[in-house]
Amino acid sequence: PGKLINIISSTKTSTKMTSLGARVVVAASNAARKIGQSLDRMGASMEVCKYTERLVPSTRFVAVDGVSPTVSPYAAFVAPSASVIGDVTLGQNSSVWYGATVRGDVHKVVIGDNTSVGDRAVIHVAKIQGDFPSVIGSNVTIGPGAIVHAATLKDNCIVGPSAQVLDGAVVESNAIVAAGAVVTPGTTVKEGEYWAGSPAKMVRKVTAEELQVMSENALDTLELARMHALECSKDFEQLAKDDEAYEDATTRDPDYWQPTNQPDPSDVLGQGSPGLIFDSALTNPEEGLKLQQKKKAAGKA
Repeated sequence: PGKLINIISSTKTSTKMTSLGARVVVAASNAARKIGQSLDRMGASMEVCKYTERLVPSTRFVAVDGVSPTVSPYAAFVAPSASVIGDVTLGQNSSVWYGATVRGDVHKVVIGDNTSVGDRAVIHVAKIQGDFPSVIGSNVTIGPGAIVHAATLKDNCIVGPSAQVLDGAVVESNAIVAAGAVVTPGTTVKEGEYWAGSPAKMVRKVTAEELQVMSENALDTLELARMHALECSKDFEQLAKDDEAYEDATTRDPDYWQPTNQPDPSDVLGQGSPGLIFDSALTNPEEGLKLQQKKKAAGKA
């Protein structure tokens, strides 16, 4: 009996200690949560440009402070995974590719005609350290992963993949910023110059061949953008039809009858041509008998 009493007593003591430890953990968690919320409110009150990110079903076009992007109805393509946010103007035949972000939350972004923003590229503006919009001209190619931050790109220029053009910088017409180059704030890349390096410096003049390639590249990107826009606009039903058509085309013997996708002029209400299909033995047995008689008569003749 004495041992049993000791076991019960130690069990009660252990339960009390466990309960006390749980209370301490819960109290500490609540205190940490309250401190974190207070710090978050303090940080929000110190922000110069307040912005609350909200989860929305689609982030392709997002308004900020009541200002929505202005996208030309003749824009070539904005990828489903791209984000065009706030005060952004996108011109005709321009494209924003997969994963790219164009964010005009604290200033405006203006993109001209026939300009492409490559995959995962970022275009942003400045308000805190300077007051710069991002103004991008027409026939401009911005490569994948490039960053244009509060800068100006004039017509017919190229910013290569992973290059950076930073606050207040200007890239003039017919100029090229090489892949990976960093154009530092306030720098001007003169017309017809080729810049490379980090920090970027003028290496040489742009050649006539490169100017020709720039023009051809803009047209090729436009054609590709239109193709992607068409494919991304298809619904599930159209995709299923395309998949069936592809499978049919790859498995059908070329000597077998090939579908022409041309409507039959004698078709009625999409049910086929009146005749053997409508007057079949399944729906009209008497027509089936007539057909058999015709075949027999033709065989005797």
